[in-house]
Amino acid sequence: MQPAEATLNRNSLHLALRRYSSAVSDMEQTVLLPSMLRDVPSDEMWDCETAEESCRDLYGNYLMLKAIRNTVENSLVLLNDNKAKNTALNKTLEPLLDTDPQALFRFHLTGLFSVMSDLTKKTQSLTGKYMDIIGVAN
Repeated sequence: MQPAEATLNRNSLHLALRRYSSAVSDMEQTVLLPSMLRDVPSDEMWDCETAEESCRDLYGNYLMLKAIRNTVENSLVLLNDNKAKNTALNKTLEPLLDTDPQALFRFHLTGLFSVMSDLTKKTQSLTGKYMDIIGVAN
């Protein structure tokens, strides 16, 4: 019998979300003392002006990655959250709003795949950095 992942299309959204959730679960199981990540600068240059200022260290990244996973798994999206950011984003996407729905869907799906892949890599990187901090070989 094939594993569940093998039965899913390699590029399926469900698989991308499962990979991310699995990476965060691995991170949580590995990072036993998240406080050790405080004040450890992040190599990743995320847009901290639009994100929380706490994302400048690995501890902030750890909390953010867990929060995103909770949102993905529980579908908790606050529609009124970050309204100013959404307004600015909508202005840049206005030309796309006039395109056909299928093209718009593909644009957003491609973006979602890209973001989920990036978040999975960042989660795995954070786990590896924690292992380096505590002196465990990967």
